[in-house]
Amino acid sequence: MARNAEKAMTALARWRAAQSGDINKKKRRPFLASDCNNLYACEKFRMQIIREIGEKVAKIQNAGLGEFRIRDLNDDINKLLREKVHWEERIKELGGPDYE
Repeated sequence: MARNAEKAMTALARWRAAQSGDINKKKRRPFLASDCNNLYACEKFRMQIIREIGEKVAKIQNAGLGEFRIRDLNDDINKLLREKVHWEERIKELGGPDYE
């Protein structure tokens, strides 16, 4: 039988400890851009969306993907582009730069 100290060092135990605590917890992007009143946070969420768009565009250029997967990625990219416009409008409302 393993000792308690050995049990605590297992990968599963460390993973569960990290998940239960606030370790490495990212703040989720608000569903509505109007819910965010901090200009810095809005800029951060806009950049997060731009990174996601870039990742999906890189995936969609893979010739080995099937038609349905390409269509799904295209839908996701269009959704993210609309969301980016909402964040840019909110940034402009808060006195930030105009990205249009």
